[in-house]
Amino acid sequence: MKALIYHGPGKKSWDEKNKPEILHPTDAIIKITSTTICGTDLHILKGDVPTVTEGRTLGHEGVGIVEETGASVSNFKKGDHVLISCITSCGKCAYCRKGMYSHCTDGGWILGNTIDGTQAEFVRIPHADTSLYPIPEGADEEALVMLSDIFPTGFECGVLNGQVNPGDTIAIVGAGPIGLASLLTAQFYSPAAIIMIDPDANRLEVAKKFGATHCINNSKDNVADNIGRITGGTGVDVAIEAVGIPATFGICQDIIAPGGRIANVGVHGKSAELHLETLWSKNITITTRLVDTVTTPMLLKTVGSAKLKPAQLITHRFKLSEIMKAYDTFANAAETKSLKLIMTNE
Repeated sequence: MKALIYHGPGKKSWDEKNKPEILHPTDAIIKITSTTICGTDLHILKGDVPTVTEGRTLGHEGVGIVEETGASVSNFKKGDHVLISCITSCGKCAYCRKGMYSHCTDGGWILGNTIDGTQAEFVRIPHADTSLYPIPEGADEEALVMLSDIFPTGFECGVLNGQVNPGDTIAIVGAGPIGLASLLTAQFYSPAAIIMIDPDANRLEVAKKFGATHCINNSKDNVADNIGRITGGTGVDVAIEAVGIPATFGICQDIIAPGGRIANVGVHGKSAELHLETLWSKNITITTRLVDTVTTPMLLKTVGSAKLKPAQLITHRFKLSEIMKAYDTFANAAETKSLKLIMTNE
């Protein structure tokens, strides 16, 4: 089979690789039908995720068809169409019993990290019964790729950790796919204002179409001054960091109101400053989280009822064999105006 293989920082190739096999009775082999590229994959290629070693197949999102199952798999059979969760869960360990699937002692975020991932023609999924979701008949399978990672991540790490409430003023720093997923799911809770902050004018225009009430281009405008005008000088109730660099975490600290919540979503590869000299007295809550995907069943229902429309984030489509071109498109989003790319295994 063919797979996208990591060869160290800045190096990748679309190469032949052995087709995965069942290693444990709880495994399933999935033929990928559609997959995508995540911002985390770009962090990996920068060398920000040292657990990813040379030779690894990248990717942790996708939908596919069950090709083979281990003897202990009972919820799925050959031919079933499934959504692959970016988080692998055994369902039995102490962390899984707490709903912290991301810290599963025999799983967590392992796809495209410590085991081969989904940017390939086939992938092995450990703990298939608790790491796959059946796709409802007639569903838009391309759109459901967005539920592998970005929608649970934006919702759980941003909206839920930020405790967004009706009437809140929230700011989302970063209008990429994760930030836009946070924007769309924040609207479940009727905030009074949603302020999107990004240096990309195209992404801010998209954010406005998706429901942002205010947009600030931080490459041109002073963010703190603009937030002050919007909020009457108080700051925002919730600041969601959706990029993963020191500068954006700094913006969140600059604009948060007393009693506010800063929810970090971004993958940080470098140390970021925490300005306790200004925050110590402001009753601020700062949260971090790796997505647990506990909300995936609920999000599937919202998609089924058309309350959530993940397909609107798809801007480009490629054949899976064109993945190198797809990476170039995604990595140059400012020029290509890309958000989420779908790669189809034909």
